[in-house]
Amino acid sequence: MSKVIEAAVTALNDKMTNGFDGLAKFVLEGEGAVMVDSDGARAADDDADVTLTASPDNFQAMMEGDLNPTTAFMTGKLSVDGDMGLAMKLGSALG
Repeated sequence: MSKVIEAAVTALNDKMTNGFDGLAKFVLEGEGAVMVDSDGARAADDDADVTLTASPDNFQAMMEGDLNPTTAFMTGKLSVDGDMGLAMKLGSALG
């Protein structure tokens, strides 16, 4: 597992303060994927109800609060494939 994916798993688990009732996948371009569900985040590349794709730099900026996920989506820095409602729930769960 790459250090980028390890850092992503840690960042997501640190931010999962409100719980998440769904199955989502973050794809970090050129690095791999992280699954998020009610148990938290883990490195994996399984099927999900919603897949969010971003560069590692944009993902890090979103985790640090420097890039708003909605702005990232509207400007093409974050793509969402699947259940948009679930993506919005994930945003809320990440605080």
